Amino acid sequence: MKIAIIYVSKYGTTEKVAVSIADKLKESNEVALISLKKTANPDISGFEMVILGAPVYAGQASKKMKTFCNKNEQALLQKRTGLFVCGMEPMREKRQQELEGAYSEELLKNAVATAFLGGAFLFERMNFIERIIIHKIAKTNVSVSKIDWNAIENFVKKL
Repeated sequence: MKIAIIYVSKYGTTEKVAVSIADKLKESNEVALISLKKTANPDISGFEMVILGAPVYAGQASKKMKTFCNKNEQALLQKRTGLFVCGMEPMREKRQQELEGAYSEELLKNAVATAFLGGAFLFERMNFIERIIIHKIAKTNVSVSKIDWNAIENFVKKL
């Protein structure tokens, strides 16, 4: 099966998760990793499955991903899809809200798998203002990774 994993990543965490998903799917599929930073509106017509991954910052999903989904929603609804978000929200209910805020109701209903896959604070990649904000909100001033590797495994199994 030809699979596109289309993602947005500011600091590299969503990209790391996308690469992990790709590695797990490559055994029996042809997988293409596509960054919306490099290709704003990739052609998905040649893919049977499309997996979308977006970061969530302060409760807000990536605008680049939302724009891509709006432009391509009808084509995405004709594909087998998986949807995930990466973020550091600790509360389960809010994680679900962040996932639902990242993608349209139609895309969520159509998806064969959806997941909140954790995230990271990478202080070495943040600018001064971002570090201050994260320190104030999350009460930490060191890099922290909370990628949920088990959730990634379960997400891939659902696909």
